Amino acid sequence: MANTYPEIEEAILYIQRNICEPLSLSQLANHVSYSPYHFTRIFKARTGLSPLYYVSSMRLQKAKDLLLNTDLTVRDIGLEIGQQSLGTFTTRFTEKVGITPSQFRKSYMQVDHYIHSLQKLSNWQENSFPFYQYATVEGTIQTAHPFNGFILIGLFSKPIPEEFPLYGTLLSSTGNFSFMNVRPGTYYLMATSVSWEMPSMDILLPHTTLRTRSKAPIVVQSNSIVPHQDITLYPPKLDDPPILVSLPSLMNRFLNRVREHSN
Repeated sequence: MANTYPEIEEAILYIQRNICEPLSLSQLANHVSYSPYHFTRIFKARTGLSPLYYVSSMRLQKAKDLLLNTDLTVRDIGLEIGQQSLGTFTTRFTEKVGITPSQFRKSYMQVDHYIHSLQKLSNWQENSFPFYQYATVEGTIQTAHPFNGFILIGLFSKPIPEEFPLYGTLLSSTGNFSFMNVRPGTYYLMATSVSWEMPSMDILLPHTTLRTRSKAPIVVQSNSIVPHQDITLYPPKLDDPPILVSLPSLMNRFLNRVREHSN
């Protein structure tokens, strides 16, 4: 996939350089000398997302950067990425990241607490279902780049890690994983890693974390066996979509479930 449609890399770089400017589909297609239809087709084949969905996602990533690295107001940050309405920006950000812009800006203070809580865990077992009515999605995750930390992994509704995963967990190491009682539907498996020594800012803005994602959907049907998933964490690639969902929020949700299991 990495060598498929290399001209898309130039389109992605163009998007990154001009993310705060108006970007139309025809403008992006013209930049690489394609028709809008053909450009959309090959862009989606390479990234898993339509060009304008990718642009919208990159703008939210820019908003996350601005929230943590500037003193701009939430309203001004929304304007910076092209959202004229504060309400629209807040709603969209909250939907994709999982917390409001203001909460995200303050979440820097909570990351160390979550990391220390995870380091002290002796049992990473969560609540289990009393019975399993639906399917199990299981697999093995490995990495060619060793790290000392944990893995956040989940089944998402789109080929981009945004919104809370429909099924998600944290793993204390590479190896086997499973999601039980998965309802029939179409899912995308995605994961990223966090090293114990990673600075809080790099967890809030995970631009460099090891990651993996399935561009092909995992289809779960009633009374069917889902194929075993073998995935490998790799350094981020240019055509990877941004990790929009708040990793600290996923850490907190996991910790709460582990506490419930231990009580």
